[in-house]
Amino acid sequence: MSEWQTLDSTYIAGTYRRFPVEIMNGKGSEVWGTDGKRYIDMGSGIGVTALGIADDGWVAAVTAQLGRVQHMSNLYYTEPCIRLAKMLCERTGMKNVFFSNSGAEANECAIKTARKYAADNHGADRYTVVTLQNSFHGRTVTTLAATGQDVFHEKFLPLTEGFAYAVANDFESVKALCEQHNAAAVMIECVQGEGGVLPLTNEFVTAVADYCHQTDTLLIVDEVQTGNGRTGTLYAYEQYGIQPDIVSTAKGLGGGLPIGATLFGEKTAKTLGASDHGSTFGGNPVACAGACEVLSRLTDDFLADVRNKSKFVFGALQGAKGVKSVSGKGLMIGIETERPAADVVNECRERGVLCLTAKTKVRLLPALNIPTDVLAEAIDVIKTVCGRD
Repeated sequence: MSEWQTLDSTYIAGTYRRFPVEIMNGKGSEVWGTDGKRYIDMGSGIGVTALGIADDGWVAAVTAQLGRVQHMSNLYYTEPCIRLAKMLCERTGMKNVFFSNSGAEANECAIKTARKYAADNHGADRYTVVTLQNSFHGRTVTTLAATGQDVFHEKFLPLTEGFAYAVANDFESVKALCEQHNAAAVMIECVQGEGGVLPLTNEFVTAVADYCHQTDTLLIVDEVQTGNGRTGTLYAYEQYGIQPDIVSTAKGLGGGLPIGATLFGEKTAKTLGASDHGSTFGGNPVACAGACEVLSRLTDDFLADVRNKSKFVFGALQGAKGVKSVSGKGLMIGIETERPAADVVNECRERGVLCLTAKTKVRLLPALNIPTDVLAEAIDVIKTVCGRD
């Protein structure tokens, strides 16, 4: 154990099972450890560094803003925050945005807004949010309650009340719970990331969206991991032909700096008023400057390239030795392997490729602009490791 690893175990809360790798620096999709070893990064900080490490354009945007003002209270106007909100609304058709610092915070804001909208329009007894079994929405007490996995609940009871968990891809289950609980909203991830990289079906999402529209039940789409180009479109819900009432996002939006965003549609744009919600660091000008650079790069051609890389990965892995199945969308990919996923990830790391897990699967979340040759090199390693007896 190195000196830094010893200090880490002494002074940092033991909430992470860290891999025995100290990353010193990197560029693009390649990083180097303090031992000089090169790794291909197929996790991008769990879907955060959408443009890779130390992207020149992103660094320039962030550095320029650092030289102007790094933070101001939300009692004042700052240009990067406003510019980012305008870009998000123009790209999505949503009407306005609340900025925070993480996906969990973006989801907290979505839940608060849904409950206020329902109380304002239907009465105080309409507050339940129906989410899906196997979902993941964050680690605060409320977003844990929204998460439809008991394993995340067990140590932190009692959680915030007012959540019910329907069966994914079963519309009748959603409808029954909405009617039983007089639901304020339905909250879904179009691809359940932490749940095993499992896309929802088109038929299910369409049915839920139609039901929500007919009953004035708000539809919240959690795009924390799926958003910002990750699935091959700006947001994954676009692939289902629906228009949510609220969208939450984070991770890849900031390109490496903490930011969360909650986007409001026509129904919900005026739900929150002065002092109804707030965030000290939300809309931070440096984080927003980085996010503006990320969004400006997610052009139609860029997203088409993400989809092409996705086809390459799926084509290379489906039917490969040791691979049972491949799931996901875009560059959000889950690999069901014959060998234990943890063993595959550990051996890939030893061979210079950094992967993740999601439940029993190997999970890949590479930078969206990973060079094709680097991606192919990483996939060759993954295939070799998966196919090893």
